[in-house]
Amino acid sequence: MSETKPRLSEDWLAVWGGLLIFALSLGVLAGHDLLGWGIKTQVWLQLDKALASVTSGTLPGLLSLLATYAFLLLVATLGAAVLRLPLTKFVGGFTAIFWISYACWIAGSYAYIAATPEQLAELRLKGFSIAWSLNLTQEAGFIIALLVGLVVGNFVPWFANWIKTAIRPEWYIKTGIVILGGSLGVQAVKNRALANKVIFCGFCAVIGAYLIYWALVYFVARKFFKFSREWAAPLASGISICGVSAAIATGAAIKARPIVPIMVSSLVVIFAVVELLVLPFAAQQFLYKEPMVAGAWMGLAVKSDGAAFSAGAMTDSLIRAKAESEDGVRYQKDWIMNTAATVKVFIDVFIGIWSCILAAIWCTKIEGKPGSKVPLAAIWERFPKFVFGYFITFVAVLLIALSLPSLAGTVKAAMDEANSFRSIFFCMTFFSIGVVSNFKKLWEEGIGRLAAVYVVCLFGFIIWIGLLISWMFFHGVTPPVIGG
Repeated sequence: MSETKPRLSEDWLAVWGGLLIFALSLGVLAGHDLLGWGIKTQVWLQLDKALASVTSGTLPGLLSLLATYAFLLLVATLGAAVLRLPLTKFVGGFTAIFWISYACWIAGSYAYIAATPEQLAELRLKGFSIAWSLNLTQEAGFIIALLVGLVVGNFVPWFANWIKTAIRPEWYIKTGIVILGGSLGVQAVKNRALANKVIFCGFCAVIGAYLIYWALVYFVARKFFKFSREWAAPLASGISICGVSAAIATGAAIKARPIVPIMVSSLVVIFAVVELLVLPFAAQQFLYKEPMVAGAWMGLAVKSDGAAFSAGAMTDSLIRAKAESEDGVRYQKDWIMNTAATVKVFIDVFIGIWSCILAAIWCTKIEGKPGSKVPLAAIWERFPKFVFGYFITFVAVLLIALSLPSLAGTVKAAMDEANSFRSIFFCMTFFSIGVVSNFKKLWEEGIGRLAAVYVVCLFGFIIWIGLLISWMFFHGVTPPVIGG
């Protein structure tokens, strides 16, 4: 089977795949535990204690892991068939990606790396002699997956080429994001006032991405680096708005040559790796007393959906560990990550609208075609569809829990089952981002001058304006405290 025009986009596949897992997790509401066999990875000192099923006792740990692999392989292969990918290559590549990514997740769950102070205390009560930990939580597995992916992409090119059919970071991350919406719904039920504030502030903060970032990057690219409009517009969108998706949508809107968004997208991935390795740790060091500021900052400063959501997850874990270690404050999980997700999703929502604005400007002003009209269908064509899935899972959980309060605990258990799959999707995203970041190849393609614009804009003002906007809207806002 050759790679021809797909029947459905990766965006739509992410929606349906995420909704499938979400729907199956809700089986517990009707008394049917359809995903209880899924793998749950625990912080471990003895490797044989690391694996367990989400619902205790459903399956032995190893069988639970094999069942999880088989289920995700089936779902992904059906998606690959819809995308018209060569299935033999995809199955082999996906298998390798799954097991490497999960090995990284296991490594990141090692107690000396992952254990929080609370988990250290529990391990000591069980008789283990462990005096310290890096307190990185299990999301350290994301970092390990990213580093392993970088090694594969830059030093093992034959293997990277062999698995490339299944290297689909945008597909994996967007599927995870659809599932993530349900978790945000659970958090919103717990603290409605704070959830409303996060959503409202996330919407307001997006103004910075479109009215400040874009104009400044476009000006710098045109004025100081002498790029043509064809290059400056996708570059401005890629750097300032949403990375890969925005660069591709903008390139299509202005009818740029295909090489333009491809080069910009490659650049975005490279710098996403840099930001992933730096910004979450900077946030842990300097913003652990302002956790929601840190979350919003990840959403505004880190480009590409995968990197931004992953950075939010890392920041959530790092700051919670730091706050507990330094101040004895135990923040509820996922609020920081969901703040980053909310800001990023609002940015994504406007990609289609922004693309149509640019298309109208290019048609009527720059290309000298006054009176040309941009069809409304263009908005729909460029709209990121996975956002629908995110809001569907969010609203569904919210409605169920609010209309049937007695089921709130069961809904949370359902989302815990779904999240076991979401973690795997996130880990595969990190590994995939690393693999596609072939620095040597991109440099040979002449990406140096584009990178100069990126460095000047990202580190010159985007990161700092993003931090300022995040501080303005989220200063003093903190997640709920466990036991508080």
